[in-house]
Amino acid sequence: MDMPLFKKLWEEKYQIVPENLKKIKKIGAVATGFNANIDAVCHLSGEKLQFLIEETGLTLDELQNIERKQIFDQKDVLKGVFRSFSQGIAEEWICENEDVYTWIQKHIGYDKLQIGGQGGIIANVLSSVGIQKVFAHTNSLPKLQADQFVKNDNLFSFDEDGKARPAYLIDRKKDLPLIHFIIEFKRGDVIVLEGQTFKCPRANRFIATYDPLNLKLVLDENFMQAMKSEKLDLVVLSGFHALQEKNDGIALIEKAREHLKAWKESAPNTLFHLEIASTQDLTVRREIIKKLVPLVDSIGINERETIDVLEVIDQKALAKRTHSQTTAENLLKGMSKIKEETGVKRVQLHMFGLYMTLQDKDFRLSLEQNLKGMLVASVVAGAKAKSGATDEENIKNVTYDVSDVGLIELESLSLALGQPDLALSGIGHYRLWDLIVTPTILIENPLTLVGMGDTISSISLVGAIGG
Repeated sequence: MDMPLFKKLWEEKYQIVPENLKKIKKIGAVATGFNANIDAVCHLSGEKLQFLIEETGLTLDELQNIERKQIFDQKDVLKGVFRSFSQGIAEEWICENEDVYTWIQKHIGYDKLQIGGQGGIIANVLSSVGIQKVFAHTNSLPKLQADQFVKNDNLFSFDEDGKARPAYLIDRKKDLPLIHFIIEFKRGDVIVLEGQTFKCPRANRFIATYDPLNLKLVLDENFMQAMKSEKLDLVVLSGFHALQEKNDGIALIEKAREHLKAWKESAPNTLFHLEIASTQDLTVRREIIKKLVPLVDSIGINERETIDVLEVIDQKALAKRTHSQTTAENLLKGMSKIKEETGVKRVQLHMFGLYMTLQDKDFRLSLEQNLKGMLVASVVAGAKAKSGATDEENIKNVTYDVSDVGLIELESLSLALGQPDLALSGIGHYRLWDLIVTPTILIENPLTLVGMGDTISSISLVGAIGG
């Protein structure tokens, strides 16, 4: 296919975005839960990473020997960072050792503070695009954390007395700030270890999480009670990925399941979406897929999370093949297996340069609505990557330069499926279901990648609802 014409065709499709952003402002109310925290963001250079590795005395063999994806000491921190740096992948490892947390503060530090946790990030994004009411679940909201929410009067949380107020104005003085370290690195940066050069293939990040409340999935009862009487268009859930079997993770999932069942029964017209984040505990991952996913209407995943889910639904061969060849075709096969196993009505995947949605033919959001929502999400995500913000002005500054890598993946997928119109329209089918595919806008040298998947999933949905 002629690439300039192909690119122009998709850039013309993106012209609907400004009008659809206006429609989003008519959406009445959404809620996000359950994890909100403070992200301490650090841009770590290859030079500093190399210094820390050499100072700690880690050998290359030790760095590459990943026996656990958890943090028990500072060596585990560096193993995780090196793995993400050298492979260009995003991962989150849990830390329960306060001494290691202190070591990260002292030796890596941070450049800035911002809202963190999928629930917190999504609340800020949805507030910024103008939804009339956004309710954010917060199990901790001291002033330092409240300051990270956008200063908008449409974003609410709950004070000590259970009163809904703009989140940025709340100061629950008895609460502790929950801080996660987001260690980011740039594409093309290098480190040299034992005579070998390692070049970062893709800008990405490693997250070291020390968070006693979210690790225990502590719920704010004021939020839970208030949401039963709110008329919500959408609920976006997350935060289960931090649970661990050894810390009552299975019991906590069962408890959350009962809350979710009751919530859904009281709100039959509300669309419930679950973000599947990087879940290191295999048993917890399996329970999330088995007990929570079948309850929601929609889930969001990336490439790595797709592979992780395939591993716990007895699709190890496909997981291995997808890991070695992370193509849209293999990922689509993975999405269909996940959908088949769980019965979830809608699965959205975001990969480098391409978004794909697979859904039931009678799903409440049409193919055309989904396509519009995914186009809007690409622009809003572009604004976040470029500037770190998703307000109206920064969204306007995004140029609709559709990525070549996404177009190439789309063309390859359409040929593999024998559906040439898929490449031109973004609409097709796969097995028994509707398929929507969108090549995306990619930002060269992004300012941040934190919360990109959360932004994509949530904006795709409200863009579709508004569309």
